[in-house]
This record gives sequence, structure tokens and C-alpha cells, in this order.
Amino acid sequence: MENQHKILISELTKLLLSGSAHASFDDAIKGLKPELRGVKAKNMPYSIWQLVDHIRIAQWDMLQFCKDADHQSPKWPEEYWPKESDPADDDTWKGSVEQIGSDLDEFIELLEHSDIYQLLEHGDGQSILREALQIADHNSYHIGEIIAVRRSLGDWKSS
Repeated sequence: MENQHKILISELTKLLLSGSAHASFDDAIKGLKPELRGVKAKNMPYSIWQLVDHIRIAQWDMLQFCKDADHQSPKWPEEYWPKESDPADDDTWKGSVEQIGSDLDEFIELLEHSDIYQLLEHGDGQSILREALQIADHNSYHIGEIIAVRRSLGDWKSS
């Protein structure tokens, strides 16, 4: 059983970092022209900046929920989405991107050293396993949106 658990943790880690069947977050933003971060493509409700910062906020919330029984989640939906289409500056962009990576690393550390099946006492049915799947699902959905916006803006590699 221990070996099966290690395999599951390994597969969850791969899913969280790269998805295997889809582009990773780093792939989705690689080479993005800074001037396109705040542009909303036609018929798309969000800019790439808003999608990136939404990923950051939601992932941070799920991580904190797993770690801290006293954590208070932001108000849905207004505090999960930045109002501005553009990041305030380059440092804001870089900070958001870096936090996504560091929070994901911290979550993977939690996965590796926790009973992922144990229900969180302060939740209503959540476990670390469930939160891992939710982070992977949520991030991959919005990574796909980032790529769709980039395609609409003519800024995505074709192969």
C-alpha cells in the first residue's frame, strides 16, 4: 500500500506541475509580450493578468485552507478576481507569477508529508487529496483560458 501511495503522490505532483495532457502554467505565460498582459481579447471577459492573478488568489486560498483552520477565504467572487485589467507594474506581475510557483511548491510539500485522505476538521468534506484535485482542475481550466486569449491576440505558438 505504501508504494501505491507514493505512486499517487507522484502522479498528483505531475498533474499539479505540468498536467501531462495540457500545457503547464509556465508554458502558458512563456514569451508573453508584457504589453498583452492587460488586453482583453474579443468576446473574452478577462485579460491574461486577471486570469493569472485569479489563479494566484484561488490557489493561495486552497493552500491556506489546508494549513490553517482559522483561515478566512476571500469573498466570492469579488475578492478572487483583480478589478484591474493590467498589473500595476512589472514587479506586480512577477510577484504574482512567483507566488503561484512558491504556493504550488508548498502545497506539494504538504501532499508529501500529510495524510491526504484525512478529512480536514474545519471543512465540510474536504481533504488534502480533494484540494489537490481541485487546484489541478482549477488551474488547468484557467491555463486553457490564458492560451485561448493568447491565440485570440495572435501571440501563441502554433506547434
